[in-house]
Amino acid sequence: MTEGPLSRFTVIDLTRVRAGPTAVRQLADWGANVIKIESPAGDAGLGGERHGPDFQNLHRNKRSLTLDLKSPQGVAVMKRLVARADVVVENYRPDVKFRLGIDYESLRALNKGLVYASISGFGQDGPYRERPGFDQIAQGMGGLMSITGLPGQGPVRVGIPIADLTAGIFCAMGILIALLEREKSGEGQWVQSSLLGAQISMLDFQAARWTLGGEVPEQAGNNHPTSIPTGVFETRDGHINIAASGDDIFRRFCKAMGKPELAADPAYATGRARSTNRDALNAVIAEMTRSDTSANWIAKLNAAGVPCGPIYKMNEVFADPQVQHLGIVRHVQHPTLGDQAVIGQPITLSRSEWSIRSASPEPGADTDAILGELGYDKGEIAALHAAKAV
Repeated sequence: MTEGPLSRFTVIDLTRVRAGPTAVRQLADWGANVIKIESPAGDAGLGGERHGPDFQNLHRNKRSLTLDLKSPQGVAVMKRLVARADVVVENYRPDVKFRLGIDYESLRALNKGLVYASISGFGQDGPYRERPGFDQIAQGMGGLMSITGLPGQGPVRVGIPIADLTAGIFCAMGILIALLEREKSGEGQWVQSSLLGAQISMLDFQAARWTLGGEVPEQAGNNHPTSIPTGVFETRDGHINIAASGDDIFRRFCKAMGKPELAADPAYATGRARSTNRDALNAVIAEMTRSDTSANWIAKLNAAGVPCGPIYKMNEVFADPQVQHLGIVRHVQHPTLGDQAVIGQPITLSRSEWSIRSASPEPGADTDAILGELGYDKGEIAALHAAKAV
């Protein structure tokens, strides 16, 4: 495996739980030299059990340095790291980094080229600055839970921590932008993202329905709120997704279903009409789809150019031949757990590769090696251990 495209960058990872580790994972998978800083007691419980699937998936491709940032010796090690690093990523509550003396301005004084990235629940300033952040809180405050679920069901959370994940991905994008800008200015900068901001950004057209159209979106269940008919339909042996919105696709759909006359019916002939008569149209479609199996409908509709697909359980997702072809699952050997199948990157570059090079490290597995790289000799390293600074 050749070096990844980010191998020239050193990243200091101060993150915990999910949003921060998600940001750093993007950089690590593309080859960055990531040094994960954790307390001498380790990070178990901060992001799940250390040997559990969640932690192992989040922290691959990193090296672990245990460091007590509350001790003067630990802070001294941190400053030596910062002087040589390109990026620091943290997701403490906004005030913590100032108490520890590792805020952006303090570290910038040591390295003007440092890109310092912070992820918080609500932002680094403002009236909610000190509130603890949590994904489901951001889903609720960001409007997502009000548009998720069946009509009249009441608020429903999405089945993944989407605010955490997207705050991390946006943060990684900000870091890359700052590194590109540094090539021109020679200076780093402070990159910030928040769970609340990321969640609102991810609302996309649903948010624009309000900001640009003055419309408050409602729950639409499995129906697409504006592209009709798009939804879940029962078959003889299960359920499938069908997306037949747009006049051309709707005509192809009706023909494939053996009901070409449906496309000419005034109640369904236009997008506006289909929207007005959504429930009646869905009932007609459901009556037809129940007459055959999911596999037969998926084959028939895709052959006709109508988007249609299965609704998989998790084990079925990874058994699908196209998923296997994408190679998004990669295997890595953990010294204790053995073979680990982790979820990789959905991005492909024509010349550069991402890779899974190492499993999630044990606490402090690389402490002595990293200290040696920083110029500490064996006696100094022993003294740091004796002082419990590392």
